[in-house]
Amino acid sequence: MLIYKDIITGDEIISDSYNLKEVDGVVYEADCTKITVGGESFNTGGNASAEEQEESVEDTADTKIDVIYSFRLNETSFDKKSYLIYLKGYMKAVKEGLKKKGADQATIDEFQTKAGAYAKKIIANFKDYEFYTGETMDPNGMIVLLNYREDGVTPFVTVWKHGLEEMKV
Repeated sequence: MLIYKDIITGDEIISDSYNLKEVDGVVYEADCTKITVGGESFNTGGNASAEEQEESVEDTADTKIDVIYSFRLNETSFDKKSYLIYLKGYMKAVKEGLKKKGADQATIDEFQTKAGAYAKKIIANFKDYEFYTGETMDPNGMIVLLNYREDGVTPFVTVWKHGLEEMKV
């Protein structure tokens, strides 16, 4: 299995077990599922006495999105202006990261061109996205985008392909 880490923060962002699909040569999309977390009941085998008041522990079940939950991503928020400012800095950092990894100029140019085009798609549908940051909550790291497919039910995440590095587990 491969875990993909943010090249800037080292946060684990996603793994190949989520069936990543490359889109426009610059991002990966992965369909997610909603999972239930909590709400467990434990039978200790004891009988409550009729005279004793029953002790109950409130343990409510929450519905979470598997990728967000599994990689401990934290919700954050942006307006269009602040997201564009963030994205400009992030793209510059990814470009520097690619240079450090020894990427050739053609790869860097391709990233810049395709990332700019994909950023326009994000801004065009900005209100449809939820934003998540990695576990360290480093403001310079990758922001994972969450949206829903056309059916309005299936969540999916979008991550920047060039902002990730593979780690074999």
